[in-house]
Amino acid sequence: MRNPAFLVVALFFFFCARFYAQESGKPLVVMGDSLKGKVINGETVREVIGNVKITQDNITITCEEAIQYLERNIIELTGNVVVTEDTLTVRSPHGFYFADEKKTLSDTSIFLTNGKMNLSAKHGFYLVDLKEAYFADSVFLKDTSTVLRADSLIYYEKLSKAVAIGNVEVEDTSTVIYADSLVHWRKPKNTFAFGKVRLWDKRNNIHLKGKVLEYYGKQNYTKVLGGPILMKIDSTEEGRFDTLFIESELLEAYDDSTGRLAATDSVKIFRGEFSSVNNRTVYFRNEDKIVITKKDDEESQPVLWYEDTQVTGDSIAIYLKDNKIKLIDIFGNALIVSLNKGYDFRYNQISGDTLKLGFDDGNLVRTEVMGNVLSIYYLFEEDEPNGLLKSSSQKAVIFFEDNKVKNVKLYGSPASEYHPEKLIKGKEREFVLPSFVLYESKPDKNKFLQKINQ
Repeated sequence: MRNPAFLVVALFFFFCARFYAQESGKPLVVMGDSLKGKVINGETVREVIGNVKITQDNITITCEEAIQYLERNIIELTGNVVVTEDTLTVRSPHGFYFADEKKTLSDTSIFLTNGKMNLSAKHGFYLVDLKEAYFADSVFLKDTSTVLRADSLIYYEKLSKAVAIGNVEVEDTSTVIYADSLVHWRKPKNTFAFGKVRLWDKRNNIHLKGKVLEYYGKQNYTKVLGGPILMKIDSTEEGRFDTLFIESELLEAYDDSTGRLAATDSVKIFRGEFSSVNNRTVYFRNEDKIVITKKDDEESQPVLWYEDTQVTGDSIAIYLKDNKIKLIDIFGNALIVSLNKGYDFRYNQISGDTLKLGFDDGNLVRTEVMGNVLSIYYLFEEDEPNGLLKSSSQKAVIFFEDNKVKNVKLYGSPASEYHPEKLIKGKEREFVLPSFVLYESKPDKNKFLQKINQ
């Protein structure tokens, strides 16, 4: 005996089928090629065989055989079962119709269509008066360019709401979403995904992982919570892969003219030789610009690393071109600390109110500092250490070649003092600016990879 207790809560995405409430007391008409009465387990039934047709209000059912249980007003349907109601058509090898409840049920494979979308599952039933549809076990839905898979599905027509649970997968031409469960409201076009949420943006090669995803269709706004991690894979002109990682507590995407992507709280960024730790980062995709700021005055400054250089400031603006850094602006209490390779603690340092770092083909070529400039630069002669130079001014311009200082120009009350090598060797830690701080929290690419693959 078939057991219809299969109904685990189910979901769906763009379900469009419509059900209409009916007045009670409408006659149920059952016709077929042959009809005979008999008793099954003490209950009087009518067995109809051949070209069976059942009608009640605007519901029409056809099948090969039907058994009508008169006392319970239930009909068992067998063989090429087809249920139609207005534009809705349901097909199944076997099912039941509960006339008093206006409920159709299939305990075998089921296929539903309304001319715009196709839905299939191993089980399903429909409550006409409540306008609710339930499907379970290997749910598959196709609506225009969208495909949904889930373990189970429910659709609430009165609310235009769909709920899917268990191994949910939604795919369209550009995006795939995986989740433990998903809720969708058709009219406002809002979608919420929960559990182990993963998103793959095929067009932009973006992989996103989080615990909760919220999409608001009319606003073209998406946010991801629960420690989201984003991975974007790009290829360089040289044919190498250049991967961007972003981790935060909250990630927001605005599909507007700016194409903003905002990360908030405990933000970590990694891309090639560039990385950052901060509390607020906004990436303006359409402008190729990244803005890193503090959320308030009480927070610590954002930190940025580029190769062996550390940058801090109250706010940092990064301008890109062809996926390479073109310019970095640092505003408010700016500090640059750069290690001389091959030495334990020989850091070139410069601080000021604002700094501008200019790059050529990804290499630092010029630094411009304005306002209360202080600097310490280690000198070399024929690659041998030759002391350091401490300077102060209102403005400074530093030129680089092969990532080494080539020339320094000071403007506005310049002052400098030279410290010979014999007086600084072994005492490098004594030669630091007042704002000098080294941060050890540099993001690690391997940790990003471990988390996104978990």
